[in-house]
Amino acid sequence: MIYFVGAGPGAPDLITLRGAELLKTADAIVFAGSLVNPEILSLAKDGCELYNSARMTLDEIIAVLLRIQRAGGMAVRLHTGDPSVYGAIREQMDRLSTLDIPFEICPGVSSFCGGAAALKAEYTLPAVSQSVIITRIAGKTHVPERESIRSFAAHQATMVIFLSAGLTEDLQKELLAGGYEAETPVAIVYKVSWPDEKIVRCTVGTLSAAATESSIKNHALIMVGGFLGSDYELSKLYDPAFTTSFRHGIKE
Repeated sequence: MIYFVGAGPGAPDLITLRGAELLKTADAIVFAGSLVNPEILSLAKDGCELYNSARMTLDEIIAVLLRIQRAGGMAVRLHTGDPSVYGAIREQMDRLSTLDIPFEICPGVSSFCGGAAALKAEYTLPAVSQSVIITRIAGKTHVPERESIRSFAAHQATMVIFLSAGLTEDLQKELLAGGYEAETPVAIVYKVSWPDEKIVRCTVGTLSAAATESSIKNHALIMVGGFLGSDYELSKLYDPAFTTSFRHGIKE
């Protein structure tokens, strides 16, 4: 069996219990070396083969997984965060399916969840935003025009922007062109949950300058929206006048 495992955002203790057990029993681990905290690899058993996928092609990754599986072993393909978010796992899974190799996915804690925790923030606030857009700005990898930063910005929803810390000048222009006010709060979170985590707070209008001043060019999330402000309405969930299936509201 091949397991795709989410390593979490960085801190070793943020991997899931299931993911940790899979690492402990794996005969080989192919890990995303540019992003996965190497401390997590300490869970590997003696004799486990370790491969850094940052230096590998898709064919080389599949060759390792195929060899381990055909030898009767178990391999883990270790991705950062949760494999389903910018993990490029579809192409790996399709290749395994073509080769009739069974695989399963063990979800992980995405960095966008870790980012909210670091900021002590809630993405979905009543009367502010009830939607979270996870996206990236176009760079070396194409982004469909219908999913441009500018088009998403028009919704004024919460935005969590991956893989864009090195393109903040273009990102700032697109956010402003899409409709965000220059004063809209922004947080740049570098290496979420790592020992050297850094949080930079700024606004849409100062985003590029703040990123440059802090020397953040990669390994960072950029969060945009009113959820970072102080204004919001209280949830109806705990309103004493609100009736739910568990309690009756008290009439004032």
